[in-house]
Amino acid sequence: MIIAPEYYEYLLAHVDYTETYFLAAIACIIFNPLWWNIQARAEYKHHYLTRLCGGSKYAGCYLIAFLIFTLGILRDYLFAQALLRQPTLEEFNRVEVEYLSYALYGIGGILVLSAYLRLGITGTYLGDYFGILMKERITGFPFNVMNNPMYNGSVMLFLAHSLAEKSLAGVAITFVVYIVYKIALIFEESFTTYIYETAAANALKSSKKNK
Repeated sequence: MIIAPEYYEYLLAHVDYTETYFLAAIACIIFNPLWWNIQARAEYKHHYLTRLCGGSKYAGCYLIAFLIFTLGILRDYLFAQALLRQPTLEEFNRVEVEYLSYALYGIGGILVLSAYLRLGITGTYLGDYFGILMKERITGFPFNVMNNPMYNGSVMLFLAHSLAEKSLAGVAITFVVYIVYKIALIFEESFTTYIYETAAANALKSSKKNK
């Protein structure tokens, strides 16, 4: 299907790329995973948060969890404010789009909440970088349905809110969220694999020494 250039111009007119909250939301979306990955790797190598918290790796993990959660609230606030200041797209003013937003709210919320309940605070907020390792791989719902359900669910929630607000700008921001999470996963999954492989190798060495 060929889309006329005039329609592209029409769509672009519904996204104000210079609006302050729009730019701030994107900046926060990019900053948050970059920040927590840098902090987590620094903790793994130098244990600075653990030392800051009196030598307790659990306290250090709870501290970074609080900071990540707070940054998430700021991100969501900026996103919501950005949508309020963007034009609405008439094509989104349909009952089908409304129902789709409800479905995305429901599915995304279930994925995020169920993943959190499976992982707990330390599993969700980078506990493995603090040496708090999972005893075995989680295979129950929602991890038996998809990989990275928390990230996927979060993207669904962003899209749901964008459709509910009839905001094409929100859809554009959601696409940025999707890309940022995909890039973050490249670094997170490889390093998580390294952490567990290193822990397994150290445990094997220790068991051989004790024999």
